[in-house]
Amino acid sequence: MHDSEERYPPPLCHEGTREVVICRIEGWYGFKTPPEKKIMWVHAPAGYGKTAVAGTVSKKMESRTDLDFNPVGATFFFWRASPERNSPARFVITLAYQFTISIPELAPHIEAAVKRNPMVLNKALEVQVTKLIVEPFKSLGELDNMPHRLVIIDGLDECINSDQESRVEKQYAEDQERVQVRVLELIRTLHSHNLPLCFLILSRPEPWIKQHIESRSFQSITETLDLYQVGDHLEDVEKFVRDELARIAEGLDPQPGNDEEWPKENTVEDFLGRTGGHMLYAATVIRHIDDPYDDPRQRLQDILDGELHSTQDLTHSTPFSSLHELYRQILRSCPPKNRATMGRVLEEILAAEGEFEGSVHDALNILDRLSERPPGRGIKVLRPLHAVIRLSGHDDRSIGIPPFFYHSSFAEFLRDQSQPLPDFTINVQKGLSRVLEGCLKAMSAVTMDDQACEEHVEFSLYGWPSLWREWEPIADADRSSHLKALLATDLTTCFFRGVSTVGLLFCLSELYHPTQNLIVHHTPLSVCTTLVDDVLSHLRSSLDAYFRYILNPEWPRIHSMLLDLSLPLSVYIREISEHRPVPAFDNFVQALRGLLEKEERLFEELEQDMAGNPMDEQREQAVMDMFKLVRQDVE
Repeated sequence: MHDSEERYPPPLCHEGTREVVICRIEGWYGFKTPPEKKIMWVHAPAGYGKTAVAGTVSKKMESRTDLDFNPVGATFFFWRASPERNSPARFVITLAYQFTISIPELAPHIEAAVKRNPMVLNKALEVQVTKLIVEPFKSLGELDNMPHRLVIIDGLDECINSDQESRVEKQYAEDQERVQVRVLELIRTLHSHNLPLCFLILSRPEPWIKQHIESRSFQSITETLDLYQVGDHLEDVEKFVRDELARIAEGLDPQPGNDEEWPKENTVEDFLGRTGGHMLYAATVIRHIDDPYDDPRQRLQDILDGELHSTQDLTHSTPFSSLHELYRQILRSCPPKNRATMGRVLEEILAAEGEFEGSVHDALNILDRLSERPPGRGIKVLRPLHAVIRLSGHDDRSIGIPPFFYHSSFAEFLRDQSQPLPDFTINVQKGLSRVLEGCLKAMSAVTMDDQACEEHVEFSLYGWPSLWREWEPIADADRSSHLKALLATDLTTCFFRGVSTVGLLFCLSELYHPTQNLIVHHTPLSVCTTLVDDVLSHLRSSLDAYFRYILNPEWPRIHSMLLDLSLPLSVYIREISEHRPVPAFDNFVQALRGLLEKEERLFEELEQDMAGNPMDEQREQAVMDMFKLVRQDVE
């Protein structure tokens, strides 16, 4: 949602800018008169303020006092760094929930749909669209006189995963093109039912998105708006730059012997010329010079004195040469003595950014512990990068995935430029290997006592399978060190103390496949085959012990936690049913039989819960056969 805590503070347009674009969108929407084409696609390259436009439109519409209804029906902001928002898994549910608030008369019908079939929340997205949105709207009867609401969907190109389960099971086989087109088809389905809804979609002009929207099924119902071609970008950037420089100037102490006002007009003109009408460039420079520990006048002059590349044809170039040169200039402003450590911290952030929860400060403190740096060292070396990395202020209020970067273009720049400076290199795999090493070391001391784990240990338990899945052993000088560390770890205890559902699914994916399991996966290991086999056996036996324990009726937390594990349990059933490993299959049957004999009601609840999970035919059949086998044995 546009006003969620995770997005605080939400990106908004600078006051007095993007007015032509916002007016064009409002004119299309029409408020009391629905548009002829009920879908608008606003597109622009990275850094042209699409998300700020979406947030401003939403805020401005919701603040209207001349309407007797809320024109914003729902919003969804995709974001590639957040597991909560980089897939469509929560897309339909989130829209439906917001409709219960923005359209109160819909609430009882949506609530009734969930009560009739609670498992609808786990059904395919196409089913959810019908049951949670289309049918509740139809239940209202005549819809022609209902005010039409705007649904804002930002960052469609940031939707990169299908859902947690298939992301693991298909080993990322479903690429971003397919999942983004799937979201478009969900929108088209909603449109086809003539509901009182309009859809504002904002994204980069990715070829597959453009091709689908220009297809016959979309073209007649969609209005397209190129953000770069609408309005005066130079004028917008100039207003932003002049306002921000004036704000900074108000806080400056006068320089002895210098009565001249800052900034001079030629300085402003030079700055504006460098932006090329690119708002992201201007905003990054402003953040860079707005440093309480340094002189903004000198920092701006250093940028302007730098050898920046031409900004010609900046608008549709990828990467933006001028913006990337600015990033290099910011990196060059960092003390040379800190660059090596700064590079290591950036490598680790890029490697593990999707695994963190909480604030940026918490995440950096965890990385310091895992990499055995002095406390606070990571934050200290990154301070010169405050223009591109969020390090202070309201970020501590964030929940979910911390937003490390002000804009994804800086992360993309670091990933694409392995050596952005002659004395500064970035190797994400090295960062990942260090974080993984720290996680395995932290896990080696985990025990079954009830004492709370430290933050870096909790992170390690939660995130190590995802990190391992991304680790490329071929990039490590010592390719066996992580294997030996994992072999020495009590994995059964670690599973109990805090593995995530996604992490558990990574461990279970193709568990008995000879090459596609977590330990071997897609990269051949040039190490002792015996060591690889030993680690794989260790993982399999640990999972065997873990599932036997959580099915034990004597386990104190069985009633509160077992149903939460129905998805991993069903995946495990499929794995062992397909390969019939000894003794894992018999052990699981025996454990499930013990649950049936002593906790029959819980056994039945588990069976029903598994049946409600979305499954492929193979897993569905394996689950049915397993429960049938267990019941036969007991009878």
